[in-house]
Amino acid sequence: MALKQTPYFVMTPLAIAALLLVSSTAQAQAQLAVAAADGAPVTMQTVVVNASADASADGLPKAYAGGQVARGGRLGLLGNVDVMDTPFNSLNFTQQLIQDQQARSVADVVQNDPAVRVARGFGNYQELYVIRGFAVNSDDLAYNGLYGILPRQFVASELLERVEVLRGANSFLNGATPGGGGIGGSINLLPKRAGNTDLNEVTLGTETGGQAYGAVDIGRRFGAGGNTGIRVNAARRDGDTGVDREHRELSVLSVGLDFESRDLRLSADVGYQDHKLTGARPSVTLAAGVPMPAAPDASSNFSQKWTHSNERDTFGTLRGEYDLNNNVTTWAALGARSGDESNILASPTVSAADGTASMYRFDNQRHDSVRTGEIGIRGKLRTGGVGHSLSATISTYWQESRNAYAFSNFAGFATNIYAPVDVAAPAADYFTGGKLDHPLLTSKTILSSYALADTLSFAHDTVLLTLGARNQTIKSDSYDYNSGASQSHYNQSKVTPVAAIVYKPVAHLSLYANYIEALQQGVAAPIGGAVIIDNPGQTFAPTVSKQKEIGVKYDAGSVTATAALFSTTLPSGYVQDHHFGMFGDQRNQGLELTAYGVPMHGLRLLGGLTLLDAKQRTTEGGINQGKDVIGTPDTQLNLGAEWDVPGVHGLTATARALYTSTQYADGANTQQLPSWNRLDLGASYATRILDRNVTFRARVDNVANKNYWNSAGGYPGSGYLVVGAPRTFVVSGTVNF
Repeated sequence: MALKQTPYFVMTPLAIAALLLVSSTAQAQAQLAVAAADGAPVTMQTVVVNASADASADGLPKAYAGGQVARGGRLGLLGNVDVMDTPFNSLNFTQQLIQDQQARSVADVVQNDPAVRVARGFGNYQELYVIRGFAVNSDDLAYNGLYGILPRQFVASELLERVEVLRGANSFLNGATPGGGGIGGSINLLPKRAGNTDLNEVTLGTETGGQAYGAVDIGRRFGAGGNTGIRVNAARRDGDTGVDREHRELSVLSVGLDFESRDLRLSADVGYQDHKLTGARPSVTLAAGVPMPAAPDASSNFSQKWTHSNERDTFGTLRGEYDLNNNVTTWAALGARSGDESNILASPTVSAADGTASMYRFDNQRHDSVRTGEIGIRGKLRTGGVGHSLSATISTYWQESRNAYAFSNFAGFATNIYAPVDVAAPAADYFTGGKLDHPLLTSKTILSSYALADTLSFAHDTVLLTLGARNQTIKSDSYDYNSGASQSHYNQSKVTPVAAIVYKPVAHLSLYANYIEALQQGVAAPIGGAVIIDNPGQTFAPTVSKQKEIGVKYDAGSVTATAALFSTTLPSGYVQDHHFGMFGDQRNQGLELTAYGVPMHGLRLLGGLTLLDAKQRTTEGGINQGKDVIGTPDTQLNLGAEWDVPGVHGLTATARALYTSTQYADGANTQQLPSWNRLDLGASYATRILDRNVTFRARVDNVANKNYWNSAGGYPGSGYLVVGAPRTFVVSGTVNF
């Protein structure tokens, strides 16, 4: 029969929705009938306002002891899950940490995670986050669960209530990412919501270089029982930075709305960000065979005065949840973004250890239009002694990009990273694609998926088994920069499974294990080139990265400690016997140790250790086989502490130490970056002045003003270098009216 030929998972989202509705409704009616037969009063649900960025009934997971991280976070279609019930490893940073550390962006926040290091995009200033040795670029940040909504190069911290870092592959949970990340982890950002008390907050500050900062944060609730809320945030940064001749401007405005009734919850966000960099210090590329040069002075700048990077984005989301009954909830979310980028860039390529380098000019214009959305249903029921938490979702993502570029002569002009040479801007007319003043459509990406999951609970909920699958379709089209003619088309699908278990042998202890995969768009066999192949142009199915992980978590009430062992394999393609195929692979495996909480009164800790072994296991011709992957240090150590100074009410001292071991900038492992360590110190003082709550904050990063190479690479196969930031003082004062 035709029905037998249809894969089971095709009909599952509809079947699961019907099963949830029928089963849970029947159970609810049976409970009401028993209550009525016993003469027990039947009570109606009372509305309790608990504003949540994700429109969930229970609100965001509560902050853990110390307030720096939350007790849980979003796991894609599974919704918010407590960390002790999660069969994955995660850290969920709160708005309190963001504000206390005076974080400027997502990068400043995630550096508190010992499994994360910050790098940069290829040839630009895009923030890039390396989790478990795999890149997650800012294209792949999720905003309230939706990809592609936020600005793609830099996201200001003023927009954020939470920064949720999920370590490990996650395509089943969240779907494939538009930028091809999601292998080593994901980052979900949550917007701010109005609290139950009025908020009127103004912050003024400055930092090294003379940059001025001002921000306003206003929150109100109104309506019956405070069921409607509004949160408005505005921020402005303007001035030089601690790097010579580097100038930054940032304008941010966001409005968050929420509404809650007995069965319905709605939230909406509209945001605007305008980020401009002038004369920003670029990345450094090493020519092949050049020994690793010493890092330049941390405050020096080898950029050209005429370079800039401008990004302007407008974005918005709408999310709602509706309770069909006490056990079943449906949800839907929509989002859109319009983004424009304009860049004039020039990065040095170093050809000798004495810093001799050359540069050329690169201009580009880009406009992105993004639309995305999801619908889903989630509910609970029991079959005998087994509990079920069932989820089903359908999601879609659509993006069009218009691009144009122009290069100056690639021969470039001479400079030196230790003694920079300023030159007049050369003409960008040597090699061009499209018109900078009118870019054509150059790429279109459509992602669609449907998924289902069941978390089964056994043995009085001491065993939680999650099983599920997501069917993901990736469509991608590219077009000629000059004519707009179609150049290539990609349309492939893949089913991504998950199997994960949590076992709680005793109170406060969780053992877990998982198998999960990550998807990236499959490559196409090359056309042309020096080697003749027998399958030119063949497109491959999405690349599947496979992760296996085991771990343990212990919650002592005020301190939580976790340990995880993981192994992830990533296939790669090359030519073998005149045939291009996915013959190669790399494997990243390691150990993660993390601890956070309040070990004693007045002391808060947050830190951990990551030991990483990232190897090129199978390579073309075996040339680099067994060697380290570019930009993957073996050891990453974070130690962070906050100490409430005894005898001085409101005074807190802070410290954070970071250590990153050696890493390589080339696949042959001949260009090695030295290890680096950094100490950041700070203090805050909360008091009352003129009957107002006032908090003063001060922080100094890189206290010893060390010169170091912060990272290597980020873009696959490239080992460009980024200089670490100099000693930077940041001070601010916040007044609550």
